Amino acid sequence: MTIAKNIEISSTSKTSFEDAIQKGIAEVAKTIKNVQGAWVKEQKVGITDGKIDKYHVIMIVSFVVTDDSDLG
Repeated sequence: MTIAKNIEISSTSKTSFEDAIQKGIAEVAKTIKNVQGAWVKEQKVGITDGKIDKYHVIMIVSFVVTDDSDLG
């Protein structure tokens, strides 16, 4: 049986939503093993002087904590 956990993270980029997602996943992967997937829960932009200056995402990231196949 596989057991997974979910965590909620937020990430921001000055470039794009895709960049914010990539940066967020890369940062999570530095400290959490077995990241399996992510769901983008929310997207929003920051605006200054009528122009978008920030792309912000909130994601639910899933990672495996137990997998019986590793137990032999």
